[in-house]
Amino acid sequence: MEPSLSEKQEMLDRRYIRMAAIWAENSYCRRRQVGALIVKEKMIISDGYNGTPAGFENICEDEHQLTKPYVLHAEANAITKIARSSNSSEGATLYVTASPCLECSKLIIQAGIRRVVYAEQYRLEDGVKLLRRAGIEVVFMEL
Repeated sequence: MEPSLSEKQEMLDRRYIRMAAIWAENSYCRRRQVGALIVKEKMIISDGYNGTPAGFENICEDEHQLTKPYVLHAEANAITKIARSSNSSEGATLYVTASPCLECSKLIIQAGIRRVVYAEQYRLEDGVKLLRRAGIEVVFMEL
């Protein structure tokens, strides 16, 4: 028997969230490695992981092991990569290994992303609440 549409979507979601977790391994951050993929019509159109801006040293934490204030989140890296390409994230799905913060949620809304699938709950939930308020489908899926 052929899987239903929702079963097919869940299978795809599980695959892409695992791929985002693998992509997180590219991060030089020691406190937490986060990966993100933006998928549209079953094509990965952008990717990102948390880290310093281009041209900066690949050290995310200061001497007190606190994250430096200019480290970019995985979602922000993936969204800004889209901005530099000819792709559009309108109607896309974002897969991210940790729930988006408030700042990234604002970017997600403005980028026209319609679904967010995340694997790990961050201690603050204000980002997820904002996404839901904006009518974005938010799905929690454990790795």
